[in-house]
Amino acid sequence: MQPLHFCNLNCWLPSPPSSPVGHLLKAPSSLSLATMTPSSLLLGACRTLVIFQLLACCLLPLGAQSQSQEFSLQMEPQDPVLPAGRSLLVNCSTSCPHPELITLETSLPKEVIGEDQGWAAFRLSNVSGDSKIICSAFCNGSQMTSSSSITVYRFPELVELDLLPPWQPVGENLTLQCHVWGGAPRAQLTLVLLRGEEELSRQPAVGEPAEGTATVLAGRGDYGAKFSCRAELDLRPRGLGLFQNTSAPRQLRTFAFLGPILNLSETNVTEGSKVNVSCTAGPRVQVMLDGDLARAPGEPAQLQVTATEGDDGRYFFCNAILEVDGEVLHRNVTVQLRVLYGPKIDPAKCPQRLMWKDRTSHILQCEAQGNPVPQLQCLHEGSRREVPIGTPFLVKLHHNGTYHCQAVSPRGTYTLLVVMHVQDRNSFVVSILIGVLVILGVVTAIVALICIFGKQTRSGIYHVNQQDTSLTLRPVQPKEAVELEQS
Repeated sequence: MQPLHFCNLNCWLPSPPSSPVGHLLKAPSSLSLATMTPSSLLLGACRTLVIFQLLACCLLPLGAQSQSQEFSLQMEPQDPVLPAGRSLLVNCSTSCPHPELITLETSLPKEVIGEDQGWAAFRLSNVSGDSKIICSAFCNGSQMTSSSSITVYRFPELVELDLLPPWQPVGENLTLQCHVWGGAPRAQLTLVLLRGEEELSRQPAVGEPAEGTATVLAGRGDYGAKFSCRAELDLRPRGLGLFQNTSAPRQLRTFAFLGPILNLSETNVTEGSKVNVSCTAGPRVQVMLDGDLARAPGEPAQLQVTATEGDDGRYFFCNAILEVDGEVLHRNVTVQLRVLYGPKIDPAKCPQRLMWKDRTSHILQCEAQGNPVPQLQCLHEGSRREVPIGTPFLVKLHHNGTYHCQAVSPRGTYTLLVVMHVQDRNSFVVSILIGVLVILGVVTAIVALICIFGKQTRSGIYHVNQQDTSLTLRPVQPKEAVELEQS
């Protein structure tokens, strides 16, 4: 925004009230030029002067502004690129003949190292990151600016290729992984994976540390091959060069097995079939089949099994063992056997008797086995109504009865009977009432027996007169003795 300029316009006319000029100022506007006096000419000249002063006040700032726009402010260097931690000299200069307040705006530490009419020099120290700087100055009251971007570059601190396997089987994929720590700007940093001088992969550096991967198929000719990782910082678009840093090479050792080869006479058999299994490898290779070693290196390992339902999904393992330069190398292979057998229902996983109450939620748990997997359903013996299996359902009185749970597959059908007894809630209440009445009846009978027994006991009690307990002893006559015995 340009500054505002103000003009003070003054015009003094010596026209006292008694003078002819004063009267002329009060004359009507319709006064013709023919009647003007010399005083009226003086008034017109004053008005002309006022107009010229107004034009001068308005046009003078525009002229100053356009003049200031003719001048420029330069910054050197423009968009510099420098290593991290370095210092940078920045010069701000202008063609304005009388500039004011030349300064440098930045977040970096700065100091003025020189200045004169039309220029100022600054030193930026310890420039450690990308930033933006702005030169600023005033010319004829107007501000001028010039900006520049500083780009800081860093070489990678460490470039490393991960360890290779001690021995790599021929014919299998080898995964290479490279890690790079540091390096900027990342937009110009690239990771290159190499086999000798052959480029296997080229990818941008992403993350910290940056990671690059490549997969190659190991061949017989890769024994002794050297793999490495290279980080490339390309600053050629910024006027600098291409900087490269390469990891220490790692050497690959490969080995070749003639196998192991694991064969099954059949991989899909019916229950009860004989299956022959064999494992073979190269002439110097010792093989092991399901834990049993072959008799000697180079000889096959064999076994025969009679397929049962327990063998369905069974894996046979063959392990090949080879000793190379004092190191024991292993390679494994597996084959799965599938056995077809008829459907079955395990009674332990499907209860045959259920006692449930009416209007309660329950789950009928029942499972079937077989290959192929059988379809399982439970149907009411009378109505053929199906009851859900494995999901909750509301049990009602009509669910009471016997169910045929059938597992069906192309191998046959297996049936298991399940009896579901659903108890009515009302009958349950009646049973409780009957029980209570029975208990009350038993208690009543016991109380009655106690009362009767107590009454009989009271009727057999005799009371003895204990007025005189002393007796007079006298000899008994024979006649009295006979009478006493008869009584």
